[in-house]
Amino acid sequence: MLDKKILIVMLLLCLSVSAQFVQKPLPYGYNALEPYIDATTMEIHYSKHHAGYVKNLNDALQGTAEEKMTLQQLFSKIATLPAPIRNNAGGHYNHEMFWSILTPEKNTKPSADLLKAITDKFGSLENLKQKLNEAALSRFGSGWVWLCVSKNNKLEISSTANQDNPLMDDAQNKGIPILCIDIWEHAYYLKYQNKRADYLSAIWNVINWNEVNARYNSTLIK
Repeated sequence: MLDKKILIVMLLLCLSVSAQFVQKPLPYGYNALEPYIDATTMEIHYSKHHAGYVKNLNDALQGTAEEKMTLQQLFSKIATLPAPIRNNAGGHYNHEMFWSILTPEKNTKPSADLLKAITDKFGSLENLKQKLNEAALSRFGSGWVWLCVSKNNKLEISSTANQDNPLMDDAQNKGIPILCIDIWEHAYYLKYQNKRADYLSAIWNVINWNEVNARYNSTLIK
């Protein structure tokens, strides 16, 4: 049996070289969102694309002054950082949020407070969905669409290119995201091919409004 001191040293060495950012487990199985998002897409998206962003982010940060920063700290100065840090930090954050606002659970819905804010801003929940879909369809190439709470506590829709998001210091439309939709082709192409509109129509069936409600409530507390 190894001496306790040796075990402690080995543990400390492991901790010293461990990656700063890690990928959280999916809160559901790869096939849980079918038929709206297929299992193969989910597996590739999570285990290849998202995992790649995490690995590349840790690699890009290694040995830099930003190595121990949180994602929020990185975003606060992202305009000054190299593209690999920007792209992979955004990719990690965006996907962690995306997985959390999807669910196989049926019949989740906006809370009374969130629904009132949606109705006040957009007229109805259906109008909000339509406007988010329109923003997604008008985004040329890859990116994301967002529902955010702005600094004046109003709901706003925006879209960002690539792996950018509204928390970045140079974002055109800043805000606190409470809902996001991935519109990179890898999120839907195996099932929907070039029919982004069909993917956008389907994804509303698996939105986790309980998570969106919680994110909205957290912005009100602040």
